[in-house]
Amino acid sequence: MVSIREALQRDLTEMAAIYNQAIEETVATFDLRRQSIEERQTWFDKYGGRHPLIVAELDGRIAGYSSLSPFRDKEAYSNTVELSIYISPDFQGKGIGNLLMKEILQRAASLDHHVVIGGITGGNAASVRLHEKFGFEFAGCFKEVGFKFNQWQDVHFYQLIIRS
Repeated sequence: MVSIREALQRDLTEMAAIYNQAIEETVATFDLRRQSIEERQTWFDKYGGRHPLIVAELDGRIAGYSSLSPFRDKEAYSNTVELSIYISPDFQGKGIGNLLMKEILQRAASLDHHVVIGGITGGNAASVRLHEKFGFEFAGCFKEVGFKFNQWQDVHFYQLIIRS
């Protein structure tokens, strides 16, 4: 049984391992070098209140996590957030992304956010399917904005308007 809950300090090591795998093996993040626990602690400390960080726990392990981050710093953007979801390779294809997406979007709505933005690196068809399943619409593409694995990467932006 998968449990979705607030991320706790004790989850940081497993979340860092998931993120570091994504850095080293995927274009899901544009970070280029592994992050230390101290760097991930600084990241972790930014969440709470209107910007939740949640985990999916299965069999005593962190299977994945999701967060809502400020989209931009200007005040007029305060009800727009950017979504992130990372799944451990050991748990991919088991519906963890669906569970995290459902919960984080419920939290976005309950926190009175208006728009959720997802930035998806070109070629990530699974992430596109997940976002579209939950009603996200393609909003545009920034071409060749990241350079990783010796090639330029596009970022496709998807958005979901959750409050009218």
